[in-house]
Amino acid sequence: IQLPQVPNLPGSDPDSSQSESGITFDGAELPEVTKSGRKPGYYTFLVAGQDVVSGGTDTILLFTFDTQNKTLNAVSILRDTMINTSASSKRINSVYARNRGSSDLPEAERVEKGMTALKQEVSKLTGIYPNYYVMVQWQAIGELVDALGGVYFDVPFDMNYDDPYQDLHIHQEAGYRKLSGEDAMEVIRWRKNNGEPSPGDVGRIQIQQDFLSAVLDKCLQPATLLKAPALAQVFLNNVTTDLTVGNILAFAQLAIGMDPESDVKFSTMPYTGVMYDRASLVLPVEKELLEILNSGMNPYVDQIQSSDLQLMYKKSGGGYGVTTG
Repeated sequence: IQLPQVPNLPGSDPDSSQSESGITFDGAELPEVTKSGRKPGYYTFLVAGQDVVSGGTDTILLFTFDTQNKTLNAVSILRDTMINTSASSKRINSVYARNRGSSDLPEAERVEKGMTALKQEVSKLTGIYPNYYVMVQWQAIGELVDALGGVYFDVPFDMNYDDPYQDLHIHQEAGYRKLSGEDAMEVIRWRKNNGEPSPGDVGRIQIQQDFLSAVLDKCLQPATLLKAPALAQVFLNNVTTDLTVGNILAFAQLAIGMDPESDVKFSTMPYTGVMYDRASLVLPVEKELLEILNSGMNPYVDQIQSSDLQLMYKKSGGGYGVTTG
């Protein structure tokens, strides 16, 4: 049971076994703020949920765990966020699938390639290059919830959705009750009700954030922490990550005493909606995003500045540009 060694940033030490060798950035170096050094006790994690049909990432969360002050901050990055790329799809949720490499490669290696590329894009949007990654398959949520003995959650409204193509059927009644693993998977995968317009990605993200808060509440209870080794193994059986069971248990030890109500904060990337090539995309709102990043998310000594971000914007005369790079 020990904390992981924080990997060197790409290119900072090519001779080190901890560096992510062979990583190149398209059009930019690492954000300047990363060179100011890391605050002691800060760890960052990129968590992504894989879409069953497209293979892309339909959930992207960046977490910062301050182990000294025992706070956990997270920001959700919308799947339709427009990024600076020459690829035909400008959505950030296509980065993972596009960079996984040949299907002949071992699956773990393909996940690492895809998540490394996604870490690069997230660093351009936030100035934060994540230390570790977790790729979650949807069944992992159900397995974890069942291992916890169920999780109490207030389902915000009736959910009724059927997608025969995915063999996906969601039928949940509104109200506060204990959810099983199957219930939980239905709740967090819900997008809209049959025959009704979609509330969009933001509505789904809010439900996911609320549910994660409920799971954290259960995980941080003393009785649950006693089962941490078994829970960590269930978790690792259903995700692909560069963390070990021992790493997860070490982080769990540091989380003892945290209060989910006051010590855990979820935010959503502020955005404006745009149309590009007949596709509905979103652009980050720089000033509001910087406020979120520098209020508990930033693991570096220096403040994250506008110059550390590469954000797409719509030009007044039409067309799109990028703030830096």
